[in-house]
Amino acid sequence: MSDDVIWHCIRHNHCSFMAKITTGIFCRNPYNATGICNRSSCPLANSRYATIRDHDGIFYLYMKTAERAHLPNKLWERVKLPRNYEKAMDVINKHLEFWPKLLVHKIKQRLTKMTQYRIRMRKLQLKVREKVMTMPRKETKRDLRRLDKAEKAAQLDKNIESELKERLKKGVYGDIFNVPYKEFDEVLDMERDDVALEEEDEEEGEVEYVEGDDDMEEMGGMEDIEDFEGLSDGGTDEDDVLDEPALKKPKGSGSDLKRNAGKRSRKVTTEVEQDEDTYTRQRTRM
Repeated sequence: MSDDVIWHCIRHNHCSFMAKITTGIFCRNPYNATGICNRSSCPLANSRYATIRDHDGIFYLYMKTAERAHLPNKLWERVKLPRNYEKAMDVINKHLEFWPKLLVHKIKQRLTKMTQYRIRMRKLQLKVREKVMTMPRKETKRDLRRLDKAEKAAQLDKNIESELKERLKKGVYGDIFNVPYKEFDEVLDMERDDVALEEEDEEEGEVEYVEGDDDMEEMGGMEDIEDFEGLSDGGTDEDDVLDEPALKKPKGSGSDLKRNAGKRSRKVTTEVEQDEDTYTRQRTRM
């Protein structure tokens, strides 16, 4: 079939690769060299056609000739192009030496454009970029609700605590305990505060009042009574006086000492008289 007839049918009737938009008419055929729907770029309406395709970062030169039109499975011949841009140009010039110049120019333009976007892709892969992922709100809320319900039903904290207590009682861990540092420090601080309060209580105790001079006066009165008893019996012997330890001389003038001695003797005499009266009264009653 002639190329003109094929183009007439495609252009005016129907083509599954044609895409009409406001900016123009484009072709979605993967073998189209320019992507535009016109007579020179249509791979179906040209029995002799060439293009470049990308397979996982490797470029191939595809060529179609009229001699293989009766063999659909061998319609296209492909040649692998090197990664070097200049060497790839040399391969294109070698295989398309006797082809139309306009078609060769379009193929070289396509190779240049594809080489440029391959370089940009490599640069983007080297950069660290954040990957934006959409998370459906309903699913996230549903998962959170299920997680809360599962935790409440499982009661993990209580089960773990009870299991650890049982193991500690059985002696599984021995003398090794992983005590949490925060709680351990709090307990130590509380003990230190208690010790400090006890020390403060001991230092700041209750005030006690102690009698001082009354005991001394009583001792002095007892000594006067003993002296009076000795005098009443007939006085003291010289030997006893010599045997007693020498008393220290009290401080003060002589007149003061005499007055104090007189007061003490009066007290002693009154006390002795009171004792004698009580004794006589008891004897008369009997």
